[in-house]
Amino acid sequence: MKLPPDLMVPSSSPETTKVCKLHKSLYGLKQASQQWYAKISAALVSIGYQHSSADYSLFTKTSGTKITALLVYVDDIVLAGDDLTEIQHVKSFLDQRFSIKDLGKLRFFLGLEIARSSSGILLN
Repeated sequence: MKLPPDLMVPSSSPETTKVCKLHKSLYGLKQASQQWYAKISAALVSIGYQHSSADYSLFTKTSGTKITALLVYVDDIVLAGDDLTEIQHVKSFLDQRFSIKDLGKLRFFLGLEIARSSSGILLN
């Protein structure tokens, strides 16, 4: 960690170790979720996603007859669609930009359990 440029600390020797005390983290601030949303929104719009008019946390991208939908809730993201190439592209993009973790197929989200079977998808 580097000291802020305007902080002047006298040092008695080159071996002196300096420490910065963190008073508040970004997660503790009220603006944290707004700043996160602004960053991820700008990133998604930059690669062609659009905000849904029905739900501002839903982003969609269409390419011909194929569609990809991305739902953001705080720091959870649900990604679905029929364009597997685009899904891989957006996952790679988000991982490079934000270092995300892919948890695989959706099983739980916002208190919903999602179960898949040969006859379809069940929400419980």
